Amino acid sequence: MTTPTIRAIRRNFPHATIRILAKPWVAPVFYHNPHIDSIMLYDAEGIHGKLWGKVRLSKDLRRMGFDLAILMQNAFEAALLSFLAGIPNRLGYSTDGRSLLLTHRIPVHPTLKQGHLIDYYLGILKGASLKLDSRELALVVTEEEQYRAQDILESQGIIGNGMLIGINPGATFGTAKRWFPERYAALCSRLRESFGAHILVFGGPGEADLGQRVSEMIGKGSVNVCGKTNLREAMALIEKCDLFVTNDSGLMHVAAAFDIPQIAIIGPTDCVATGPCNPRSHIVRVPVECSPCLKPHCPTDHRCMRKISVDMVYSVAEAVLNQN
Repeated sequence: MTTPTIRAIRRNFPHATIRILAKPWVAPVFYHNPHIDSIMLYDAEGIHGKLWGKVRLSKDLRRMGFDLAILMQNAFEAALLSFLAGIPNRLGYSTDGRSLLLTHRIPVHPTLKQGHLIDYYLGILKGASLKLDSRELALVVTEEEQYRAQDILESQGIIGNGMLIGINPGATFGTAKRWFPERYAALCSRLRESFGAHILVFGGPGEADLGQRVSEMIGKGSVNVCGKTNLREAMALIEKCDLFVTNDSGLMHVAAAFDIPQIAIIGPTDCVATGPCNPRSHIVRVPVECSPCLKPHCPTDHRCMRKISVDMVYSVAEAVLNQN
């Protein structure tokens, strides 16, 4: 969701060297982005951990001789690092007690708190009177990565131009965002029967057991790639899908960026702030009095997800696939 802001930064500074400082798990999102010159890793769990690690990173940043730091995170730590690095211009929202560390402090307009995160990030540039660009997400996979995705499919017996449906039954940072595995399986069984589709089950390294369980429940025609691909491979595989069905997750935004028709099943999170930003993305949710609670685990009966039936999601999927 930061990629529209990155594109706008390039528009404002077409001849600048633009570097991204990112943690290792998110850095692959920015690979091959044409608006970025290079990526620096912030290894908070390794060499940049603890106080001396932060000092080491700030010294590395200082040696780079940056003229401007644009802080899309609200974290105090981000402002402190740029301050210690001696970057003369430090632009970001004046939140989290970091105003004194910034040279260009942008107040958070109340409307930004009620809108999408894409607009929240762009609001940093708008507040500094910089030019904006479109809200369109930007991800890039290379031709080599596309061939690799094709190899993965063929190794699993998926050959030709048949329909391919991806599902993402997991979600990081807690179980509350997860629709139920048995409902994903029932949905996919119906889609396979109606459309003859192959099913790809996606997920992260910590979700391999979940992916295997769902894949076994679906049975024939299902391929579990959950925990078996890196992020770049998962992105290239999603780009090949005819439909992507997912919980609120990072992969949801990958599908939106690639303009893949998708169904996002959303319960405890704020679909206004973090929903998929693409007209081909369809949100399925049932409003309940306790949502959005933003809790990682439901403390009661998970009603926001229980009220979403297989029939509800299937009817949307059927309509989407019949339009293609």
